[in-house]
Amino acid sequence: MTSAPTRIHLIRHGQVVGFEDKRYNGQGDVPLTAEGLAQYRALLPRLESCPLRAVYSSDLSRCLQGAQLLAASHGLTPMATAELRELHIGEWEGLTWKELQARYPQEWQARLADIVHYRVPGGETLLDLAARLRPALRRILDRHPGEEVLVVGHGGVNRVLLLDAIGAPLDRLFRIEQNYGCHNIIDYSPDGTAVVKLLNG
Repeated sequence: MTSAPTRIHLIRHGQVVGFEDKRYNGQGDVPLTAEGLAQYRALLPRLESCPLRAVYSSDLSRCLQGAQLLAASHGLTPMATAELRELHIGEWEGLTWKELQARYPQEWQARLADIVHYRVPGGETLLDLAARLRPALRRILDRHPGEEVLVVGHGGVNRVLLLDAIGAPLDRLFRIEQNYGCHNIIDYSPDGTAVVKLLNG
């Protein structure tokens, strides 16, 4: 058994249509902008020297389109999975923050007061998201001991994985920035210890 860590290159998808207004896209399949595609292309030289053995992606097009581009440069085909999708925000999907504050002022404040447990009707809680992501990550790590792997995810997805890596609680979700097209690196030792080597790069 190898003692080398498994390195996860964790990418947030590129800029999406409608980015000008803060909104919850959730699991809606929102397309990339031209800038979003350019952000993926800008990652190519950064990842060129990385000996990637596999690429995993959310199955939503804003992730999968970039994963295909990045995987192809390494002769790989991305494995898409719904487990890596963004938090399902139920009835709020596609609405801007301004619209939500106007239509659901009490619910908006309730979610701000308890972001971990609050469930938008028809959606997931942060606990649900974490429960979906953690076994998915574990399977990736088990398949690739001592290797380097690329994972293309979403802002909420990446924040949960990064919080877990540093041992921080889920209510610190917005203490971590995840810009469009950013690059994070997390090393996972065989004993389960995680070290964040790069954040929001």
